[in-house]
Amino acid sequence: MQATHVADLIGHQGPVWELSWSHPKFGSLLASCGYDNLVIIWKEVSSNVWQPIYQSNAHTASVNSLSWAPYEHGLHLAAASSDGSISITTYQSDGTWTVQRIENAHPVGVNSVTWAPAGSNKTKRIASGGCDNTIKLWHYDEVAIRWIQDGPPLLGHSDWVRDVAWAPNLGIQASTIASAGQDGRLIAWSELDDGSGGWDSVVITEFSSPIWRVNWSTSGNALAATDGQGSTTIWKEVGDGKWCQVSD
Repeated sequence: MQATHVADLIGHQGPVWELSWSHPKFGSLLASCGYDNLVIIWKEVSSNVWQPIYQSNAHTASVNSLSWAPYEHGLHLAAASSDGSISITTYQSDGTWTVQRIENAHPVGVNSVTWAPAGSNKTKRIASGGCDNTIKLWHYDEVAIRWIQDGPPLLGHSDWVRDVAWAPNLGIQASTIASAGQDGRLIAWSELDDGSGGWDSVVITEFSSPIWRVNWSTSGNALAATDGQGSTTIWKEVGDGKWCQVSD
């Protein structure tokens, strides 16, 4: 299959760090974030013609990561910034966009953000990884109308958490998060089902260089990781908390 160049989306004034497609239920929407502190939401208004439909100036430093919410929640876009905050941009029924911020989410900088799959209770949840070497969990309180941290930070990295990714659950009520660190650690976190809000962790492997990105397969049974030496590896859980590498 041959790729064809169909459009240039011009709007950022510096390096673009990440792109994220919304669910196709909402049409062709693409979000971008960059070193220029901006989040831009683009729409394909006609074949191969894209226009910016919203620009967020909610951050005062580089925006490093983007994640759209599961479609069941509606159009919500989370963004992680080096200014230490997380923003959640929401599309309203009147056609406008509003922004909420989680201030000082990771005071020295947020590198990554990921949404939890939509659970049976429909609670909106996100996880973030930061320059304070921690992972934090957040949920949206519909009564207080704000985002609240869930329990203490998850501790397992000795350097920056570069990326976090929440695994799809495909109807299975279990929560698993993968995290990638500057320390070379690839960690899988599993939420305890005893109602305590605690998490177990397993260090899948330790690379000799930083891990930059992690990504789950759509079925949630395979995990890909990219490291600072230019390689991509794929991992699967084989039971009893043990993982094996299945591809390099």
